[in-house]
Amino acid sequence: MCNRAVSLIARVVESHGISTVSLSLNRELSEKIGAPRTLYLRYPYGAPLGEPGNVDQQRAILKEMFAALDTITEPGTIIDLPHRWRRDTFAPVAF
Repeated sequence: MCNRAVSLIARVVESHGISTVSLSLNRELSEKIGAPRTLYLRYPYGAPLGEPGNVDQQRAILKEMFAALDTITEPGTIIDLPHRWRRDTFAPVAF
């Protein structure tokens, strides 16, 4: 689904009192669209949660998404996550 559609859906969901957070792989486009809360990753298209089969990486990103629901208070905020594709090692994450 394109970034624009996801951002529009997020705004509608937020208007009904449900918080959302989006993952973006294109920061420039995310700045223009302005989703309520966005985490930006320098990952390839098609893999916003990380490498296939890398459960620790995927859980770490999900944990950061949940944390963003509490930490992002200003609408339109974009947080740049520090992770780099196939360069970072992730410790096991418990939920």
